[in-house]
Amino acid sequence: MTMATDMSVTLRLPTQTLFGGRAERLTAVAPTGAFGIWPNHVDFVTALVPSVLTLRLHDGSETVFGIDEGLLVKKGHQVSVAVLRGVHGDDLGSLQETVETSFMQMDEAERQARSALSRLEADMVRRFAELQRSVS
Repeated sequence: MTMATDMSVTLRLPTQTLFGGRAERLTAVAPTGAFGIWPNHVDFVTALVPSVLTLRLHDGSETVFGIDEGLLVKKGHQVSVAVLRGVHGDDLGSLQETVETSFMQMDEAERQARSALSRLEADMVRRFAELQRSVS
């Protein structure tokens, strides 16, 4: 592996890519605590807990993401992060409000989807019971 000054970082959600680009440093939180990754860091895999993921970009600016649980894989100069839910924030001050608003909307959508699935399951059970009665 050659010495590098930056690494390729991809942050993925189940439905989209939230970030894809080059970064000089990444900080995140695993179940064992906070950690940082530099471009020449040893390869590894770790789980992530709901927290803030920070990237220092090539131009020296920082970008922050509020993330839910997920998985981080570093191999060579590539870092792949897959999380259940995540949002990009302009800064740490506004990130909490963005996370709360976005995650509450996602929770409501998930609740509605579970409710619809429960209705479908109940309807299927009812139809099977009717079918069984008509065959008997």
